[in-house]
Amino acid sequence: MLTIHKLLPQGQGLAKVLLQRATTVELDWDVRQKSRFAATDSQGRELAIFLPRGQAVRGGDVLVAEDGSLIRAIAAPQRVLKITACATHGTAFDLVRAAYHLGNRHVPIELQPDHLKIEPDHVLADMLRSLHMTVVTADLPFEPEGGAYGGHVTNDGHSHHHHSHGAGHAHGHEHAHSHAHAPAQPAGGCGHAQPKAQGATGAGCGHCDHHDHAHHPGQGCGG
Repeated sequence: MLTIHKLLPQGQGLAKVLLQRATTVELDWDVRQKSRFAATDSQGRELAIFLPRGQAVRGGDVLVAEDGSLIRAIAAPQRVLKITACATHGTAFDLVRAAYHLGNRHVPIELQPDHLKIEPDHVLADMLRSLHMTVVTADLPFEPEGGAYGGHVTNDGHSHHHHSHGAGHAHGHEHAHSHAHAPAQPAGGCGHAQPKAQGATGAGCGHCDHHDHAHHPGQGCGG
């Protein structure tokens, strides 16, 4: 068994030829967010990983064993919810608004320019569809956002960092969440009502095409 206490973020400082020779270990986020776990690399060797507490492993990071062996971590595909704005009527603001509401619920979230990813949660899926987002289930690598102040994502899925608060400091987190969940929509739908006249099915927006207006928080289609 190889014992590992060291991690090089994205193989920093290693020559390309060394990265190419390294064995690999494929891990989902449930494992990679832990600082201590066991795994098996691509050569069948058993690994015992003991990283500093709070250190998560990202896809592309390189683990360094006590004997000098290099093992490159690969983010394994896993079941996630992929969230996008409505392809027909959505805007970039819709994605920002969805990220805001997910952040208030303190769930691990991967941010991409054109989509978000979270772990499966039917309550959150319904909430997102009520915001007219398109939500689909997919098997993809999951790399949730880390801390804005250099903190690590720990095994509770949150980003932690150490900082001091002055007198009267308040986090301002929204801990009481009161919202109505829309009825579950067909998989992949954005939550808008589907006009019968169009006869569309599947993951379409379902917005009526006979109006042109911007959506604002708290407002529905109305059309």
